[in-house]
Amino acid sequence: MNKNNQNGAVWVLAELKNGVPHPVSLQLIGKARILADKLGACVETVLLGEQLKEPARLLIESGADTVYMADSINLAVYQSDVYASILSDLVKQQNPEIFLLGSTFMGRELAPILAVKLETGLTAHCIDLVLKDNMVLDQQIPAYGGLISILCPERRPQMATVASGVFATPEPDSSRSGEIVNIELPSGIQNRARVLEIVKEETGKQSLEEATFIVAGGIGTGNEKGWNSLQELSETLRAALGCTRPVVDEGWAELETMIGQSGKMVSPQYYLGAGLSGELQHMVGIKGAQLMIAVNNDSKSPVFEQVDIGIIEDCATFIPLLVAKINEAKG
Repeated sequence: MNKNNQNGAVWVLAELKNGVPHPVSLQLIGKARILADKLGACVETVLLGEQLKEPARLLIESGADTVYMADSINLAVYQSDVYASILSDLVKQQNPEIFLLGSTFMGRELAPILAVKLETGLTAHCIDLVLKDNMVLDQQIPAYGGLISILCPERRPQMATVASGVFATPEPDSSRSGEIVNIELPSGIQNRARVLEIVKEETGKQSLEEATFIVAGGIGTGNEKGWNSLQELSETLRAALGCTRPVVDEGWAELETMIGQSGKMVSPQYYLGAGLSGELQHMVGIKGAQLMIAVNNDSKSPVFEQVDIGIIEDCATFIPLLVAKINEAKG
């Protein structure tokens, strides 16, 4: 879509989680508010699903000026072809300047489909969004040991996906007012698949995104035995357990526990990293920790430049000793 005839609005696709707006959607509204204020434009959100009255109100309280809402039982369960058709038609009608989506399962699938339909650019896994001259969005991603900027100067909307935890969640303001616009669904809308049952996996593990204390390990934990010691430490501290990509590749931990550029974005109060080098691909996933501690046997490891306390020691020696001392202190 050409950049001419844009209405200048900053859009956010609002995703629901258990019937309420997903945290990343609220975070994107907060960022959209900052961008829109600089543009002198509105923040507009799109909400698809059923029983949307209360979620739509929360979007307005969080900073949205307009909520385009399609409330239908046919939209209760996400299906990419249906959602993409509705969204692409709406974008072509309203011509937003910027369109932001969460880097969730839904967002990661839907965003590239929409970009193709709209013939525009898309930047995935952004960690910052900055307006440059002429309303061009500087979409920043970590790469090659640093940050690179991706621009979409000619096509619109400028599209980006962002993971949960990258931006702060705005405080709701119940005094805010906004407009809710009901979307008229195309006639004969049909889902190609029928959902028979939704089974939620119960892991029993603490969520990384919500954890106050995170223990994270890298390949420097040594081996599976070393990784098990780190897992014992996390349980002793009642902390969530995260990891780096090499740990997943070794099969010691699941992909869902990976922190970083292509994993989870986290905002703990306390972070302890063991046996990891401090590469940007991992460290970029940690936002706003009050205290960061690293354990590594290499005194020249880059991780020591990024933490508050550095411990130069072999993980195989230090971690079991730390667990023993904590248990001893507990009595």
